Amino acid sequence: MADASTDPVVSTAWLAERLGDPNVRVVDATLPLVGQPGHGRDSYVAGHIPGAVFFDINAIADQDTDLPHMLPSPGAFAEAAGQLGLGRDHTIVVYDAHGIYSAPRVWWTLRVMGYPHAFVLDGGLKAWAAEGRPAETSEPSPTPVAVTPAFVPDLVADITAVAAVLASGAAQVVDARSAGRFRGEAPEPRASLRSGHMPGALNLPFNEVVNADGTLKSARELTAVFGHIDLTRPIVTSCGSGVTASVLALALARLGRLDVAVYDGSWTEWGGRPDTAVVTGA
Repeated sequence: MADASTDPVVSTAWLAERLGDPNVRVVDATLPLVGQPGHGRDSYVAGHIPGAVFFDINAIADQDTDLPHMLPSPGAFAEAAGQLGLGRDHTIVVYDAHGIYSAPRVWWTLRVMGYPHAFVLDGGLKAWAAEGRPAETSEPSPTPVAVTPAFVPDLVADITAVAAVLASGAAQVVDARSAGRFRGEAPEPRASLRSGHMPGALNLPFNEVVNADGTLKSARELTAVFGHIDLTRPIVTSCGSGVTASVLALALARLGRLDVAVYDGSWTEWGGRPDTAVVTGA
């Protein structure tokens, strides 16, 4: 059985061998790609891995902010996770329909909320379907479980913490947005946001850590991809809204960095405020 000390992803073969295991829970965390219409549930209803429950990233979130899918309170999360039948003693495998895109956001959320056995399905539903593995359209009725609220603050960075580490250099902030958006050459998908990046931030587009087939690159390949990042120093990842920042956190976890914090508000917060500094260009 996989555990928190091993690779943060599991293979489709690994999961296929354990479908139906009462200690394994499967979670569909599909979110439409930026700019795509629809809802993640549309994909889930069309076909999902047998027994998978749907984790609605936008619903299991802080509803008292206008920032998208921000972390809910530990109590609210514990209630929602309990209703989905997700106990802390379970091994939880999260996937999405794109390969590796939104699943790492839920993997990270589970870790923040004190779940020690959370993993991402390598290649997601894309790989599962390509291999001809089974899918279903019926939704399971999970047995609710009691979950005690917990929170791991070191895995989360807010705007105050990010501003502080940028000013002091105490940590590297790595932005997962495209190079064009980072440099301010491409428009933001949310029209209200300024273009550019945080002063001192580094850029590593999230798709550079994922293979064309949707699987995560190997540790050797990732070491090369992260060549401009000092892997011995503290790291905070950021992106547009905290989703693809979690992809970088997953990749860094494969390299043994399980201490990486994600800036939850990311550019939607930073770029949407008039009092934050913004840099354009390289």
